[in-house]
Amino acid sequence: MYAFSNAVNSMHSEDIKLLMKQSSGKSMISFAGGMPNNDLFPVVEIDEIYNALPNDLKKLCFQYGPTSGFPPLVKSLEKILLKKGLPVDKNKILITTGSLQAISIITQEFVNQGDIILTENPSFVGALSVFETYQAEIHGIPIDKDGIDIDALKQKIASLDKKPKLLYVTPNYHNPAGIIYSPKRKIELLEVLSGTGIILIEDDAYSDLYFKEEEKYLTKSMKCCNDFDVEIIYTGSFSKILGPGFRLGYMLASPEIFEKAETIKQALDACTSNFMQILANEFINKNKLQPYLEFLRKEYAERKDLLQKSLEKYMPKEVTWNEPKGGFYIWLKLPNHIKSTDIFKESVKNGVVFVTGRTFDPVSKKDDRLRLSFANVPLEDMDKGVKILAEVMKEVFENRSKLKL
Repeated sequence: MYAFSNAVNSMHSEDIKLLMKQSSGKSMISFAGGMPNNDLFPVVEIDEIYNALPNDLKKLCFQYGPTSGFPPLVKSLEKILLKKGLPVDKNKILITTGSLQAISIITQEFVNQGDIILTENPSFVGALSVFETYQAEIHGIPIDKDGIDIDALKQKIASLDKKPKLLYVTPNYHNPAGIIYSPKRKIELLEVLSGTGIILIEDDAYSDLYFKEEEKYLTKSMKCCNDFDVEIIYTGSFSKILGPGFRLGYMLASPEIFEKAETIKQALDACTSNFMQILANEFINKNKLQPYLEFLRKEYAERKDLLQKSLEKYMPKEVTWNEPKGGFYIWLKLPNHIKSTDIFKESVKNGVVFVTGRTFDPVSKKDDRLRLSFANVPLEDMDKGVKILAEVMKEVFENRSKLKL
């Protein structure tokens, strides 16, 4: 019997293991994978980039790099973030091994055992796992179609005996809820936090994947706003663009926060892969990123439309959802008396998997929702998968009604 530390007892870590297993099951129609489709990766372009690298840069791919990141990539990111209106002149970029490492570093930097972290409910399961690992006390705040519930947030902060250290949000094409915060809700959130000393983690993995150019303005970062006394740490990722296998993320934070974060990263892994950083930087500097993003937006918009049409065609009238404006996900609402885990048990028998609602609840209880990802499922399986899922739902609803009688 091993004397494991308390840090390994994360409910959500087990959910992630199951999720990754479900996402890669070849015999299933899987709506579970919150990952890009393999057929969309820029394999040819990356091959060309690597083959064209000068020999000294190829050698550098295999070497250690600075903990803060490959300097040319940092410069490239500064230009990208500056175009988005982010205050790169007053902040510093730390390249991380995926944005989840950035979240982990921030948590390690500020949170001691028993400290309070506020999150949305539902919330990104990866972040919940990190917060549990550092033994934080997590409090979930409900969200609606426009973002975090402001009244509920105010009430929660007022009810606590001690000040929360962090508030973690994913405002753009939320995982799992698929929503995007309205500009009004973003301002209201900053007004609530202003002067409280609660640090806002603004996790932004999906903002480049909007479906309509005229709605791009909705993705504007809260860190662009200078009118509020709120410390904001902005995190981003290449995982939903170039691919999760690159393991490239980043954080934009004040110099003081950056300095401590760099020290923590040094102890974690010394540096993020030079190989992947160099390839990503060349991809950007050879002007391949923007055309590739335009391609992805078109692809994912078509996939969303296909899933939306299938849902409208097959889903029971009791099931509702909001059509997303970007990203990877549609978040289905079940009748209150139905659990998504009950749907899942029957659905998996029929060859269809998804992610249950309780996976994204900070306390793993609320279970009247389920997440469907349209990003990874093969197009030819989309309609068939939704039809099977809808039939399973109707059967479960009918059986539950009989039990009531």
